[in-house]
Amino acid sequence: MRAKRCVRTWLGLLLGMTVTVLGALTPSALARANGPAPPTPAGPPASDTTVLPLARLWPVGLRPSVLRGWDPPATPYARGHRGVDLAAPPGAPVRSVAAGRVSFAGRVAGRGVVAVELAGTGTPPLRTTFTPVRATVRQGDEVAAGEVLGTLEPGDAHCGTSCLHWGLRRDRTYLNPLSLLPPWLLHRGPSRLLPLTGARRQPSGSPAHMR
Repeated sequence: MRAKRCVRTWLGLLLGMTVTVLGALTPSALARANGPAPPTPAGPPASDTTVLPLARLWPVGLRPSVLRGWDPPATPYARGHRGVDLAAPPGAPVRSVAAGRVSFAGRVAGRGVVAVELAGTGTPPLRTTFTPVRATVRQGDEVAAGEVLGTLEPGDAHCGTSCLHWGLRRDRTYLNPLSLLPPWLLHRGPSRLLPLTGARRQPSGSPAHMR
């Protein structure tokens, strides 16, 4: 009987020591004791380059000439063209291509700049930039597609002639602003002559057919 009591006493002491040690372990130590945790699934990329063709119009004119296209740099600090240049006369109205919120309206290095964060384009949102523009909107203004943001300023040396520089970014990633334009707006087919209606047909023996 004395031996059984000794065994129970030792078992109780061992159990108490085990509980004490486990209680002193930190969560990280417990994780190491239990082995590596299963890998967590990868989340979405930090910078999404998806661009939906949600524009409803060009920022200037009806179908302006693209003087210089988008030429992304090989590295963030390399040379390139981070946007497109659209031909437009000084004083031309510059419009928002889609609904959004004005995130900046002011001057940078002496040039007027307007930036619009496009609604419904994720986090961080797509942001369009327009320069050189004399702004008629303010930071924080909500704008609709086609709403005038300002007028094109004259005397910009970027193009060598009057033009609007149109840019597109998501966070720090530059994207092609022309990708905002749907195909029907980006590529217009050739003009077609409509048939005349209500015109009188001349009889085959009339003088009009004898000419």
